[in-house]
Amino acid sequence: MPRKQSAGLLMYREGAGGLEVLLVHPGGPFWVGKEEGAWSIPKGEFGDGEAPLQAAKREFEEETGVAPPGGALLPLAPVRQRSGKIIHAWALRGDFAVAALRSNVFSLEWPPHSGRREEFPEVDRAAWFSVGNARRKITKGQLPLLDELERHLAEAATGAAHCGAPTGWRKR
Repeated sequence: MPRKQSAGLLMYREGAGGLEVLLVHPGGPFWVGKEEGAWSIPKGEFGDGEAPLQAAKREFEEETGVAPPGGALLPLAPVRQRSGKIIHAWALRGDFAVAALRSNVFSLEWPPHSGRREEFPEVDRAAWFSVGNARRKITKGQLPLLDELERHLAEAATGAAHCGAPTGWRKR
C-alpha cells in the first residue's frame, strides 16, 4: 500500500516581536479544547496524480479560503510523521488576515453511531505565532519545519549582512 503524503505551505512574516508563522487549528469534535501540539501548517493529502507543490497551494486555499500570495517559495525538507505519512512543505513570506478564515467543511457521523451526520470546518481557527509559541502549538512531527525555516532565514540574513544589505531578520 502506498504511503500517505501531505503537502502544505508554512507562511511567515516579520511581526512586531520578530519572526511569526501562520498555523491553523483542525476543526471537528476531536480537536475541541486541544491546543498544545494540535496546530499545523495549512496542509492536506494528495494522490499520485498531483504534484506536491500544487497540492500545497490547493490545500492552503481550501483551509484558509484565500489563495496563497505569489512570491518565492522555499522548499523545506520533507518530514516523516509517526504514522509514516510524509509532509512536503514550502515556506512563503506573506500575510493573512486570520479574521478572513473560510475553511472547507467535512461531514462526519456525530455523535458516533448515532446515524446523524454533521458538517465541521477542516480548520476552525488560524493564528500568527512567534516561533517560540509555535513550537508549543504545532504538532511534534512538524517541528523540523520551524527549525529549517529559522535556519534558512538566519543563513540568508548572514549572507545579506556580509554583502552590506539590511536584513530585517533575526533569529529569536
